[in-house]
Amino acid sequence: MTLYSAIKVVIITEKMIAKGICNIIEQEGASGYTIMAAGGKGSHGVRNISDRAAVIDDFSDVRIEVIVTDKERAKSIMKKVAEAYFNEYAGITYLDEVEVLRLSKF
Repeated sequence: MTLYSAIKVVIITEKMIAKGICNIIEQEGASGYTIMAAGGKGSHGVRNISDRAAVIDDFSDVRIEVIVTDKERAKSIMKKVAEAYFNEYAGITYLDEVEVLRLSKF
């Protein structure tokens, strides 16, 4: 089995801006992304998955993951997301070096 190097960008932010972030990801040429519910504690306090989602779903948090084949594209996604949203909305982004089985998917 051969594994290939790739870069995973992780963005944790407010659900209400997820669509705009996904637009940036697509504009940068990524082939897809994964979105899942997120919760935790940070500089904006505690964000619980179940409690907040029960009140108003748009105020919940999400974790968006996208895998790309080169670090420059990953950095560009991170920069554009941060510039477009992180001055007004809660959010963090980071990258991980990962290994994937089917590089053609990314």
